[in-house]
Amino acid sequence: MTSTDWFTHDRFGMFVHWGLYALPARHEWVMSREQRDVGDYARYADVFDPDLFDPRDWARRAREAGMRYAVLTTKHHDGFCLWDSDLTDYTSVNTPFGRDIVAEWVEAIRAEGLRVGFYHSLLDWHHPDFTIDGHHPLRDREDREELNAGRDMARYREYLRGQVTELLTRYGTVDYLFFDFSYRDDDQHEVPIWNGKGADDWAAEDLLALVRELQPGIIVNDRLDVAGDFVTPEQYQPDRQPERDGVPVLWEACQTLNGSWGYDRDNRDVKSADLLVRMLVDSVSKNGNLLLNVGPTGRGELDPVARDALDRVGGWMARNERSVRGAGAAEFVAPPDARYTRRGDRLYLHLFSWPFEHVHLPGLAGRVSYAQLLHDASEIRMTVIEPWVRPLTTGLPGQAEGTLTLTLPVVRPDEIVPVVELFLSS
Repeated sequence: MTSTDWFTHDRFGMFVHWGLYALPARHEWVMSREQRDVGDYARYADVFDPDLFDPRDWARRAREAGMRYAVLTTKHHDGFCLWDSDLTDYTSVNTPFGRDIVAEWVEAIRAEGLRVGFYHSLLDWHHPDFTIDGHHPLRDREDREELNAGRDMARYREYLRGQVTELLTRYGTVDYLFFDFSYRDDDQHEVPIWNGKGADDWAAEDLLALVRELQPGIIVNDRLDVAGDFVTPEQYQPDRQPERDGVPVLWEACQTLNGSWGYDRDNRDVKSADLLVRMLVDSVSKNGNLLLNVGPTGRGELDPVARDALDRVGGWMARNERSVRGAGAAEFVAPPDARYTRRGDRLYLHLFSWPFEHVHLPGLAGRVSYAQLLHDASEIRMTVIEPWVRPLTTGLPGQAEGTLTLTLPVVRPDEIVPVVELFLSS
């Protein structure tokens, strides 16, 4: 198995955004959105004490939801670290909580048989050498140029390398690394320096080489502003498999439950379980993965919305997993409001809307030996209606040459997304 084989097989992972921003509970960008300075924001570290933190619960819920890897924010843009770093005191160990969260989380994830992934922000609004740019909380300060005068990105790059080295040498095998983020707008603006940072600011090529030296089997995303192993469309579903220079690439849609990555107490824009399953299926149908985020509370729990979503998606996965795990795109064109995935000699028809009694499958006449509903293995009758057949009041009209017609129950199965499993003829 190559380093990417597990990724294209497992298809579904959990993203966990957690840090000090869970306390204000107003989005993980609260420090930037509210333009808080370091001293004001850092007071959250004085009261960070998540007494209900139970990484075993997070890991168990991920596995039961059908996820096979999990990715934790080791450090977000605010600079607060969830491990015992030697390079800063701004860590979970130096709070009332007093523990290495990454260490406990890694142990729990491995105990459930899941692969370990780390998220690490390239930004750091807490570090004194990180220069103020268009995303920084101090971007609108009148004295920002004076504040930047003493900052040195070369020193920050060494800090970044040192922290990445800690993460990749202290916790055993790390399967996955999600850097976030490079953004430099190259268009002409009046003050282009405030746009953002890119590959040169991180010494991205050297940093990527260091990662691969420390963890040779790791896979790395594309957000260093250099080519990684997979691309990461965020908060949208691509209409086709992404490409680089005309060549299809590995990809993963990273999605939230409600539009916020961190715990956002008053956000009610919650995606339904039906939508989440359809997003997962849609990704796999285009040879992609889904990384679904949860944002634990300031006390360390998954909130009721997250628990319910994971339970409902997990119920669907328990019966329909083989249409996702180890599956990918199919060469056939699916009917409207449906998606195909394929795994070996099995083709899976995911019906996003339930048709009245019949569904017509172009190009599959003579190609299918058996059909059944996947969730209960109940047979689905098949027929081929020749093109010359005239419609009657109770008879179907002829279909295009090569079309296979399935006869479905009138009553829709009680499944979030019903799946028909088609056994392809050799």
